Formats: sequence, structure tokens, C-alpha cells
Amino acid sequence: MSDDKKWYSLRVISGKEKKIRDRVALEVQRSGWSEIVTQVIVPSEKVYKIRNGKKVILERNILPGYLLIEAIPGKFSGEMVQQISNMPDIIHFLGKNIPIPMTQAEANRMLGKVDESMEMVETMIEPFIVGETVRIIDGPFNDFVGDIKDVNEEKKKLKVIVKIFGRGTEVELNFMQVEKTN
Repeated sequence: MSDDKKWYSLRVISGKEKKIRDRVALEVQRSGWSEIVTQVIVPSEKVYKIRNGKKVILERNILPGYLLIEAIPGKFSGEMVQQISNMPDIIHFLGKNIPIPMTQAEANRMLGKVDESMEMVETMIEPFIVGETVRIIDGPFNDFVGDIKDVNEEKKKLKVIVKIFGRGTEVELNFMQVEKTN
């Protein structure tokens, strides 16, 4: 069944993607097009940053200024396309009045990022960098300041050189135990 549906990209005003998605979804529902237009999504991924020693999860748009609309080609045309295109903050479909569907590969690449992100393969927005100074906020070295010697993204661990009694000592910490000093 899903093989006969295609994804279309809709160019919209950047920063208003979620509002526009909700508006389009409402219009589809109100106009009784749910059989033809099956999904309206903002391609985004979940990322985290550490704020005040706490992990904060944010959603980041993969494609700012675009919505993806899944619909049945052939039936998704004319008045429907026109009505969606004429809504506020919408620029146009790829292909203007006759929307061009994305190839399956393009769609999979976009949606793959969204799906992966649903499994919370978290990426950090502000990665730690070797040589950077961090403050330890948890554990036996709480309140010590040290320089990052090594970053292990996979294990989410850092090796930090902390001065103890005037000598540099290497300590292994996880990302949640330190914060950047600004």
C-alpha cells in the first residue's frame, strides 16, 4: 500500500515549520483529504546539550524551511496543491503547481535521519574539544578545573588533566560530570 505514496517537499518560511505543519494537517483533515495526504512532517532530529550540568534534549530541524508531505501521486494535484500553496507562510512545492515527488532514496535519507533520531542516537550540539577547559561538577573531583586530553564520543567519556597538589593527574569522566567554563 505505501509503495504508491510519495514524499513531496514544501518550501516554507524558516522558523515557522511546526506552526505551518499543524495548519496544513488541520486543512487536510478539514477538507477531507486524509486518504490522499497521509503525513505532514517537519524533518527534525533529537540532539542534546548540557545546560547547568543537566542534559537538555532539543529538537533540531534537519531541513530548515521545509516540510515533507506524504501523498498519493496523481490524486495529489490541482485544487489541493493550490489550496496548500496559498496558505500563509508557504512559499511553494518543489515543482511549483505540479509538485515533483522526491525519489525514494532522498525520502529515505531524510526520514532515516528522523527515524534514527527517534531511537535517540543522541548527538551533542556543543561537543567537547581536546584542549578545552572544563569544570568538574560531579564525583570526587567536584569543583576541580582541568583541560580535556581526550574525547571518546562513543562512550561519552573524557580524559581530563586535573592539577592535584601542583601535579597534573588524568581523570576519566563522563560527559555529564563536567561543564564547559566560559
